Amino acid sequence: MVVASKVSLLSSLLLCLLFLSSPSFGTSKVSIQDSFRQCLTVNSDISIPFSTCFYTPNTFNFTSVLQSTAQNLRYLTPSVLKPEFIFEPMQESHIQAAVICAKQLGIHLRVRSGGHDYEGLSYASETETPFIIVDLSRIRSVNVDIADNSAWVQAGATIGEAYYRISEKSKVHGFPGGLCSSLGIGGHITGGAYGSMMRKYGLGADNVMDARLIDANGRVLDRASMGEDVFWAIRGGGGASFGIITAWKLKLVPVPATVTVFTVTKTLEQGATKILYKWQEVADKLHEDLFIRVVISVANAAAGGGGGRTVATSYNALFLGDAERLLQIMQESFPELGLTRNDCIETSWIKSVLYIAGYPNNTPPEVLLQGKSLFKNYFKAKSDYMKEPIPETGLEGLWKRLLEEESPLMIWNPYGGMMSKISESEIPFPHRKGILMKIQYLTNWQDGDEKKASKHIDWIRKLYNYMTPYASMFPRQAYVNYRDLDLGVNKNDNISFIHASVWGAKYFKDNFNKLVQVKTKIDPDNFYRHEQSIPPLPASLRKKSKNKW
Repeated sequence: MVVASKVSLLSSLLLCLLFLSSPSFGTSKVSIQDSFRQCLTVNSDISIPFSTCFYTPNTFNFTSVLQSTAQNLRYLTPSVLKPEFIFEPMQESHIQAAVICAKQLGIHLRVRSGGHDYEGLSYASETETPFIIVDLSRIRSVNVDIADNSAWVQAGATIGEAYYRISEKSKVHGFPGGLCSSLGIGGHITGGAYGSMMRKYGLGADNVMDARLIDANGRVLDRASMGEDVFWAIRGGGGASFGIITAWKLKLVPVPATVTVFTVTKTLEQGATKILYKWQEVADKLHEDLFIRVVISVANAAAGGGGGRTVATSYNALFLGDAERLLQIMQESFPELGLTRNDCIETSWIKSVLYIAGYPNNTPPEVLLQGKSLFKNYFKAKSDYMKEPIPETGLEGLWKRLLEEESPLMIWNPYGGMMSKISESEIPFPHRKGILMKIQYLTNWQDGDEKKASKHIDWIRKLYNYMTPYASMFPRQAYVNYRDLDLGVNKNDNISFIHASVWGAKYFKDNFNKLVQVKTKIDPDNFYRHEQSIPPLPASLRKKSKNKW
């Protein structure tokens, strides 16, 4: 049943909020919850009962809901402040209601669609308390239109769900989104969304046709009503700065009926250093149908090799074609890897998604509908963009540092192909022509002990410093979907623009200035904000002649 008026839509939350206002929840929490109840009951005449839309710290399933999609356990420890409550809207109008009431009451709101975010900005807050979470996990429909080569995907759906629903309708259509299938698509595309077809088709954000956005006034806007400048900003300008994305319209791309995947691992003892140097020379120049990333970790040395630990480099690849053609390309362009027919697995595109995501062989594609992350841990990550190969001496120094850490991980993703053909200013994501590869650095550990955390975080910061001579400069670029608060945070409303310009240049280069202008237009009061959200221009810098949103 669809409720027609906004008043009725607001009142649809009434019973749920009345449930929350029980005295057993404590004085401070009752105050916030009662304020919401009073906001929603004004002129209400219809109530739609649903009893599981709100979770507070005193409800038995609060912790499981908070942890459900959160990937970085660092932000779930007891010392981290928790939200006053989590709200799981069941339809778009419920999100509008939450925005309207949070704004009227001055309550800080955080939004998550998947929760993978590396610094927990969608489900934790160090600078804004008290706060509430609007969790979009129940808003997850996927409607595929093969005739139109498109799909409308709601924000709470995972990229894996989108892949599965596309494959249900066609074996020769796909979408160039992320490698990790449990990413919530709402936030994933706001940062760019790279994956194994990026060299062929660009980013997920390069392949978006429309969107639905709830602004700070609670209005639902599509591409036409939000305007091209806002539509530009939300495709790569980072999440939770301009509004709440409730759905994306994706442009589907053609994929072959047969694709090929492989993983070949080389250790230091097997000549990994020289092979990796060669990969750097060719990775961005390979045929655009071929994506070969390198996953670098520390492993036990082979028996008989003196024991101890070694560095393992795993070449993990997707080729949009059959094995015979792949082997020809590899023999011409990268014979040093020694790829053989036995290394190659011919499969369908949807099964290649499972393979790249790390699922065991023969896992049925239906697992993508579960939306579960294969990785939950205490971790710290950083990122770099490289324009030139790292020399062998630099790699040897890198190996020394990796071997000092317990569980280090690096992922090198190749650029080139379509990524070099799209302008830096086409969308906010600027890392295009001239980029050889993106590097992700990561260290993880097993518990929430703060001393252990400090040790590992110190290690990754030193590693990042070591890599400085090899990284892009002026600015040293970083990937916004690998949020890194080491790069800087917004201190307060008066000087946040100055602080943000530091990390903003790393994520967005010259596009940061336009993002600030768009933010000033659509959200001048900075309702949507977090530690690294795009700030509006300070009032003193705004041109009086600028039209108000």
